[in-house]
Amino acid sequence: MTSRPVSHVMRAIFLCVVVVSVFLAPVRSDAAPYAAMVMDARTGEVLHSRNADTRLHPASLTKMMTLYIAFQAIQRGEITLDTEVTISQLAASEPPSKLGLRAGQKIKLRYLLRAAAVKSANDAATAIGVAISGSEDAFATRMNRTAAAMGMTNTTFRNAHGLTQSGHMSTARDMSVLGRHIIYDFPQYYNLFSRRTADAGIAQVRHTNRRWLDSYEGGDGIKTGYTRAAGYNLVASAQRGQERIIATVFGGSSTSARNARITELMDMGFNRAPNSATIRRPQPPAANTLDNQEIVIGNSTPSGNGAGKTIRVNGLVTVSLRPQLRPVPEVPDELLAVDTDAINNSVLAALADVTPTAEEPGAAPQARPEPAITEVAQVASTAVVDPVPIQEIVTRISTSGGRHWGVNVGRYSSRYEAERVLLKVALNEMSTLDGTLRRVVQRSGGFDANFMGLSREGADLACRRLQARGTTCFMIGSEG
Repeated sequence: MTSRPVSHVMRAIFLCVVVVSVFLAPVRSDAAPYAAMVMDARTGEVLHSRNADTRLHPASLTKMMTLYIAFQAIQRGEITLDTEVTISQLAASEPPSKLGLRAGQKIKLRYLLRAAAVKSANDAATAIGVAISGSEDAFATRMNRTAAAMGMTNTTFRNAHGLTQSGHMSTARDMSVLGRHIIYDFPQYYNLFSRRTADAGIAQVRHTNRRWLDSYEGGDGIKTGYTRAAGYNLVASAQRGQERIIATVFGGSSTSARNARITELMDMGFNRAPNSATIRRPQPPAANTLDNQEIVIGNSTPSGNGAGKTIRVNGLVTVSLRPQLRPVPEVPDELLAVDTDAINNSVLAALADVTPTAEEPGAAPQARPEPAITEVAQVASTAVVDPVPIQEIVTRISTSGGRHWGVNVGRYSSRYEAERVLLKVALNEMSTLDGTLRRVVQRSGGFDANFMGLSREGADLACRRLQARGTTCFMIGSEG
């Protein structure tokens, strides 16, 4: 009996050992740790969670907080959409993804917001932070204060863009909470997160999550994130009818795997969420989240070194600047009675003078002639109209100041129908809607019927009175 040469035997033994080692050794993966959260956006109820409180790298999900603070600063008058921001060397030197900003360049804040929200540009995010707080460190401090005020207990921010940095961590739960605040605290800016493309001043930018937005019914936002340490992250939101779901994924292995998983989580959320629910809006952070209790003056466009002139003060207001609501009077019983026969002819006559306008989301209110309603008003002094069945629009929730508030009374299939409803509602609620601008705004799903030009208290009172008659409406903020 002949035997194989020793070298052949040893080679066969070596190969067997290698194969066995591959199968028996622990599987190594370069994917980041996985975490997920599914939330009913209307109530904040958690519908599913996995590793939701594990601190992980958020990557560009960070920019949700950067943008939130920017919206907050605009609301509080610290900066405007048209502020010319001077780009610092720090912002210009950020690695991709980036808009391509140059040190010393001036660009309006509105373009930086679009670049950060749509393209997830790191240079734009840093420029926003420096413009608002004077330096990256000061802005990170404000980010952390705002996060704490929101209840994001396991989040620590170190920068405005989300690139990996020691200690810069968050969780699936905290990012879901942040996403919900963006939706409800700043609905007038939320459309930024669903724009497939946007004009960023120096370039046209494309959305980093357009594939999922195009593929999922009702998907309308909000933010992607990727670094090697984080994996493929996504906070997404979708609305179907009166239901809105927020789903968050950390640690996806690829864009396609992340999108597939977020789709599964969204479907789970819509299956588990009730068809109707009372909306419990989150409480916006109070004014004491401002930068180190400093007032920035004389330089809203910091120079290249990011230095801003500041005055430190003690005793800065530490409560919300939003005024308290006044008691709402009870609606008299006679206002609940309706009769339209007496004014039908007058309504039709007034409709002939109406010239509706469709406006792009985010456009400033444009003045236009009001239809003549003198004759109708005389009739309405002795009669009110039937409440019109109104479609409830969950996303129209207000957060602005001054007389830049309004109410949304539904979305309709045509301009004519929206104008008809606006006029009937105006006649039914002349005491609170008198002097408002009736605006029809064209959206992808139809035509929104809005009354604009109210104070916060006026918008709240108008909605309460309409709701007492069975008409559903929601307050909305000014669209910027």
